[in-house]
Amino acid sequence: MPAPTVLIVAQAGRLQAEALLFAASLAETSPSARLVVAEPQPGPLWDDDPRLDHDARAALRRLGATILPFDARHFGRTYPQGNKIEALFALPADTPFVFFDTDTLILGDLAAVPLDFDRPAASLRREDTWPKPDIAGHDRAAIWRALYDRFDLDIDGSLDTAHAPDDWRRYLYFNAGFFHFRCPHVFGQRFLHIAQTIRDAPPPELAGQSLDPWLDQVALPLVIHGLGGGRDALEPGWLDGRTSCHWRALPLLYARESDAVVDTVERIANRPDLKPLLARHAPLRKLVHEGGGARIRAMFDRTALPAQERDLRKRIRAAGLWLR
Repeated sequence: MPAPTVLIVAQAGRLQAEALLFAASLAETSPSARLVVAEPQPGPLWDDDPRLDHDARAALRRLGATILPFDARHFGRTYPQGNKIEALFALPADTPFVFFDTDTLILGDLAAVPLDFDRPAASLRREDTWPKPDIAGHDRAAIWRALYDRFDLDIDGSLDTAHAPDDWRRYLYFNAGFFHFRCPHVFGQRFLHIAQTIRDAPPPELAGQSLDPWLDQVALPLVIHGLGGGRDALEPGWLDGRTSCHWRALPLLYARESDAVVDTVERIANRPDLKPLLARHAPLRKLVHEGGGARIRAMFDRTALPAQERDLRKRIRAAGLWLR
């Protein structure tokens, strides 16, 4: 199948460094892919100018990216994760797309991934991060059912009944590091409506639940289920597998990802055309160019990693190497 339009969001700071790594990896592995970088524009919902700097903009264009502006009308500085919702409207309607967070590497040709754009999917590489059932006495079943009821969705069709009612895996839950669909506007309108409703008028069962930074991941299962997708909409092993890696934070990449992923990051970060730009981002410079990442890598046995990500983070922080 032809490679889809690939959408990321980038702005000044860390995200533009991540976007350069992403764009370089995409250009190497997926020559037919069209990369769109959505760039938030200055406005009342940002304190500082969020636009890419001149050098990063030029480098992204050399790597084949088209840069499209969008305005933050609903989230901005108060919830920057909302960029991934508002950026969808930068694309033309009826454009099959796959969105990725910038902290992702493309490792294989996206044209080979069997994406069904009529059935949306998202990342299943996630942990039990939301909800926290004991905060106000509501269990998982009550919390998720209240959300599905709020949006007139049938929760029963979303359940994995191989897991018990108190098991988080029973409920549709994704990491929002990637998702895809046939139309960014249809997906975006539904995503925006659900996220805003949960934020502004949550059902009582959400009392005490934190929605920062989880709002996008709370809304996303409802969006995907409502559009006919689900956990089985993409064959496992492709995205967040052999074709892409959502590394999320450089210290975590060095702690737990494969040698191939580390080699890819280090090779791209040392390209003569990109190294001067990437070295401006201090965490990347210290971890990749100055050897901090190798120190992290030596701390962990990747065949026996801690079960919880928080334990990785704790050990890395104790070593003074939690840099983002």
